Amino acid sequence: MHIDSVPNRASRPTYLLRESYREGKMVRKRTLANLSALSEEQIEAIRAVLSGQKMRAVEQLWQTVRSVPHGAVQAVRTAMQRLGFEALIASRPGPEREAVCAMVAARILSPQTKLATTRWWHTTTLPEEFGVAGRDEDDLYAAMDWLLERQEAIQKKLAARHLSEGGVALYDLSSSYLEGHCCPLARIGYSRDGKRHTLQVNYGLLTNREGCPVAISVYEGNTSDATTLPDQVKRLREDFGLERLVLVGDRGMISHKAIEDLRGLDGLAWITALKSAQIRSLVEGGAVQLGLFDERNLIELVHPEYPGERLMACRNVNLGRLRAYKREALLSATEKQLEKVRVRVEKGLLAGRDKIGLCVGKVVNKYKVAKLFALSIEQDSFQFHRLTAAIAAEAALDGIYIIRTNVPNRQMDSAEAVRSYKALAAVERAFRSMKTIDLHVRPIHHRLETRVRAHIFLCMLAYYVEWHMREAWRELLFADQDLKSKLGSDPVAAAQRSEAALHKAATHTLDDGSPAHSFRTLLQELSTIVRNTCQPLEGPAQLTFQMTTVPNPTQQRALQLLHSITV
Repeated sequence: MHIDSVPNRASRPTYLLRESYREGKMVRKRTLANLSALSEEQIEAIRAVLSGQKMRAVEQLWQTVRSVPHGAVQAVRTAMQRLGFEALIASRPGPEREAVCAMVAARILSPQTKLATTRWWHTTTLPEEFGVAGRDEDDLYAAMDWLLERQEAIQKKLAARHLSEGGVALYDLSSSYLEGHCCPLARIGYSRDGKRHTLQVNYGLLTNREGCPVAISVYEGNTSDATTLPDQVKRLREDFGLERLVLVGDRGMISHKAIEDLRGLDGLAWITALKSAQIRSLVEGGAVQLGLFDERNLIELVHPEYPGERLMACRNVNLGRLRAYKREALLSATEKQLEKVRVRVEKGLLAGRDKIGLCVGKVVNKYKVAKLFALSIEQDSFQFHRLTAAIAAEAALDGIYIIRTNVPNRQMDSAEAVRSYKALAAVERAFRSMKTIDLHVRPIHHRLETRVRAHIFLCMLAYYVEWHMREAWRELLFADQDLKSKLGSDPVAAAQRSEAALHKAATHTLDDGSPAHSFRTLLQELSTIVRNTCQPLEGPAQLTFQMTTVPNPTQQRALQLLHSITV
C-alpha cells in the first residue's frame, strides 16, 4: 500500500490510499480510501508507517533535563548591550568585568546579598549569558574591589554621555541603614529611612536633567547635606571638565552659606528654593504681595537681600489644600493627646509643673505644632487652646514657595527655572527605586568601607540600566508616554497625566487589550520565556540540544522596544 497525491488544479491535492496488484503481466492500482479529509501531519504519519518506520510518542524519544527562566535575563542583557555597558566598565574583557556585569544584572532581576546571588543566579540563564558559571562570592568581592578602583573613570564616561556644557545637573542626598557596627562610615544621623538612632551611611546622587544617574558619592552617616556640595562642584568642574553648568539642589542642599561660596565660581549657576522663614520675611516685608496671586500663580521679583539673583514666587493651589489638610490633622491629633494630659491633671493623676510640662512637651513636639498652641501649666492645672492668629498666618502661606537662582533670564526664563527645580523629583524617584522598589540597596551588610562604597556604586549602575529600560518600555508600563503634555504649559500647577495614561491606570490594560505592567511584573512576564535542555532517551548524549520558548506578542514587543535604547 501507498499514498498517491493527485493534482486538483488550484485546490489542495487529493490524497488516495492505494494498493498495487497484478493482472497477468499488468500492474494495476486499487483505491482503498480517500484520505483528503486528513491533515498533512496525519497523512505523513500514515506514509511513515507504510514505509516501515516505527512510530513512537515524542516523550518516549526525548526528555527535558533542564528548564530555566531566560527572557528577563535576555531583556537586561539586550539593554546592557545597547548601552555599551561592558565598554563603559572597562575597555578590555576580563573576569572582573564579567562579574560586575553579572552583578548589575542580578541586582535588577533579584537583588540579594552577594552570597545569595551566587546561589540564585544558577536558577536562570544568567551565568551562561554573562560567562560567570562557577564564580563564588569571593570572586564577586574581588570584582567589587576592582570596580571601586575604576569608579572615577566610569563616572567620567557617564558624564561625557549625559551632561553637556551649559546644561542642567540635579543633585540630592539620601541615607541607608547598615547591619552591624564595624563599618567606619557608619554614623547616627538624620535618617531618611525613618529609622532613628540607627547607624547609617549617606550618599549623594548626581543626575542629568531627566534623572539619568551620572555619579554617586558616599559619606559618613552624620554628614549634612550642604557639606557635600563642594565635592560635587569640584567633580563637575575638574573631573568632568564642565566650565558652564546649572546645578539644581533643594533648599537644604544649596543653602545661603553654600551660595556665598559658589559666587566666586564663574560659569557655575544654581537653582534652589527659599526656606519657610525666608518666605515669611519677604511676605511680611511687602516684597511678595499675596493679592497678586489672585490673577496669576508665578511672579518674578528681585530683592536687595538677594543681590544678583532672581526670585520666582509660586502658588500651587493643590499644594495649599494639602498643607491645610495636613496642618488640621496634626492640630487635631495634638489636641486629642493634650486633652488626655488635661484629664489626668484634673483627676489628680499628674501634678507638678515639671511633670506636667514634660508630658505636654512630648505631645507638642511629636507633631511639631507647639508654636500654634497656647499652653498654661500650673502646679495642679493645665489648659490649652489654639493660637488662631498664628494658624491664620501660616495658612496665608499655604501653597507658596519661592525659587531662587542666579541664572540670567536670557539663559532661562521663569517657567523653565521652576520646571528645573521641580525636576528634583527625578532624583527622589531614583532614590525610591534604589532603596525600596527595585534594587534594594538597603540594608547594607558589608563591613569594609571600600565594599560599602562599591555596593552603592553597583546599585547606581544597576539603576542606570533600569532607567533606560523604563524609558524604552513606557508604552507597556503604567508610565505616561506623552512627557511634554504631562509637563503642560503651567510650570507651577501639578503635572497632569495624559488621557492614555489615565486609561491605562483605570483599566489596567493597553490599547490592544493586553495587560499594562509595572517594571517588575513585566520582568516576571518575560521570565516565562524559558530555555529547555533536551536529550534523547536512547542514543548518544551528544545529540542534546536547547530549545527556547517562543515569545508571546507582549514579550516580543518588550524585547523589540529595548533595541530603541541609544546613548
